[in-house]
Amino acid sequence: MALNDRSQKILNEIASNRQITSGTLEQKYKLTRRQLGYTIEKINDWLQAEGLAEIERTRQGRFIVDQSVFSKLVREDVPVQKTEQGFLTEEQRVHLILFMLLTSEEELSLLHFHSELGYSKNTVLNDLKQVQVFVDAFELTVRYSRRSGYLLEGKELQIRKLLIYLVESALQMQDGQAHIEKIATVVASEVQDFQKRIERVEEKLGIQFTDEKLAAMPYIFMLILKRIERSHVLDPFPIEYEELSDTKEYQATEYIFHHIVDVPKQERFFIALHLLAANVHWSLFMSEDEALPDLMPTLSTMVQLFERSACIYFQERELLLKKLVQHIKPAYYRIKYQLTAIEPVETPFSMEYRELHHLVKRSLGPLETLFGKTIPEAEAMYVTMLIGSWMTRQGESIDKKVKAIVVCPQGVSVSRLMLKELTELFPEFIFLDSLSVRQFQTYDLSYDLVFSQTPLETSKSLYITKAILGKEEKYRLKQQVMQDVHGYKPKDINLDHLIDMVKRHATLANESGLRDELYHYFFPDSDHNRHSHHSAEGHSLHSFLYPEMITRVSSTPTWETALEHAAEPLVAQGMIEQRYVDALKRDKERDPYIIIGPHLAIPHAAPEEGVLKTGMSLLQLEEPVQFSDDEWIHLIIVIAAKDKHQHIRALRQLIKLAGSGNDRVKLQRAQSKTEMMEIIDFYSMDEE
Repeated sequence: MALNDRSQKILNEIASNRQITSGTLEQKYKLTRRQLGYTIEKINDWLQAEGLAEIERTRQGRFIVDQSVFSKLVREDVPVQKTEQGFLTEEQRVHLILFMLLTSEEELSLLHFHSELGYSKNTVLNDLKQVQVFVDAFELTVRYSRRSGYLLEGKELQIRKLLIYLVESALQMQDGQAHIEKIATVVASEVQDFQKRIERVEEKLGIQFTDEKLAAMPYIFMLILKRIERSHVLDPFPIEYEELSDTKEYQATEYIFHHIVDVPKQERFFIALHLLAANVHWSLFMSEDEALPDLMPTLSTMVQLFERSACIYFQERELLLKKLVQHIKPAYYRIKYQLTAIEPVETPFSMEYRELHHLVKRSLGPLETLFGKTIPEAEAMYVTMLIGSWMTRQGESIDKKVKAIVVCPQGVSVSRLMLKELTELFPEFIFLDSLSVRQFQTYDLSYDLVFSQTPLETSKSLYITKAILGKEEKYRLKQQVMQDVHGYKPKDINLDHLIDMVKRHATLANESGLRDELYHYFFPDSDHNRHSHHSAEGHSLHSFLYPEMITRVSSTPTWETALEHAAEPLVAQGMIEQRYVDALKRDKERDPYIIIGPHLAIPHAAPEEGVLKTGMSLLQLEEPVQFSDDEWIHLIIVIAAKDKHQHIRALRQLIKLAGSGNDRVKLQRAQSKTEMMEIIDFYSMDEE
């Protein structure tokens, strides 16, 4: 058997402090008396399995530990056990067993692990099971045979990734360096030699690696060379030759492979990748990068998206971008060639940082487009910490800002539209998410306000609103929210008085420009501002729904057949691929949120499912088709959105049409495309 983490920590405490009491342990580890009692039982079971005396407790809550236990935990003849905790945790034992499998030149048996680690054979056997669980993530296998003993099997590239992970993890352990040097038979003079080589690499590249990377590199390179010498060579792996062959990092590999001849090209590429993917503390060349010329402008766009989401403005933006480049350039190679840590990442953030992380992840789209891959959680967390520290440096905090969520039961497109409307109406609020009712019930981020189409049970301020608001409705909602949150109403603001106050404390370089921006800020729904929004929101409904995009059918046997008919004009016009139609039909659950009005549905899928150009198509059914047990559909409008903007105005008009009972029924019963276009044209006029 093996101890779990809690039991190991408790045993460490008892063994290292003979005066510790039960009460102290309960308080330190937030345990009840019963939980502590159960933990002591598990420790005693383990001690018994190891042939040691059990720990006893006195009435005063102190512990009596037999000398044999102390002798076991600090045995002088087992140097690898002398950690700060007094003994090796299961995780540490797993790592050391893997080091033995990676570096040993002899056949390894159970006896080797038993004598090296100093634990019972039963404990080691359990550890070997955990070793297999651990290497599963690296697509490796531990195999045993009587002839060869225990062997680590799998692709050499995966073994290298494991080797790098183990070295970096071991160096974070107490005496981790001693563990590596003992098990891998590394000589101190070799380590010093490689440290000098890496210093030459730093000089050539004009960088300084982080302390953690600098400490790990000598061991990583030495162990890789040992594997090459034992004929464990990488197979050629997918890599863009042109991308790496001209880099300074590739040229620097000559220092790593000093005095070694006939090193395969793929080994040089692997070392170059490791150098490229290593975090750096400082660099002479942070702003421009010939290998990634689009990185800086992409990061600038990402920062702008974050600023918009978090309602902040970064000072010293250029310096922040250079810091981001310094991290993101290595991350590019880690992500592209899958060198990022495989282990699942636990988010250690406070609530405020969790909200910040949420906003950062929402801003990573431009970077993911550049990389052609999703940013892994571990990399995204680092970006969050960097941006968070920059905000702290300039005294910013999203915790001080009003945070809101939007709850909309009408599907993704309507939900986004509602979110856009409210974001424009309240630009000073942070809108965290647009949610369905089910998502709202399990939402775990902190927020202050809820804007919803339906009543909800919540202790937060709740505002019932519609997806599409008219001018008067926006005005009333703005008045109510501002009064509740800030204690004033927009109509009470006198811009002249406000400008006078600013002028008493600051010099205005452009008073008219400031006045105009303040007017936009406090009165976003005025006629002065409204026209500027339309161009950004795309075209009207009749720009997408014209006679060629309308189909009239008497009936269809199934919902899937109806989708085929409805999407046919989009396919014929080259606006979508057939796989987009397949994506619409793939949803077996029949998502009810695509119903935006009685008998009217707007099925849609993600742009990457096959959208070539933004468009819409309409199917009118004389006999309704069954969508669900409760819903029968006469009108199907397929939406294919290439981006988030072009169709917004048309969608807003479509939702207004769906909300009008009379006109919706007229469209449903129209006897010709001409009649249908009259209704569509009417709703295609400006909203106000």
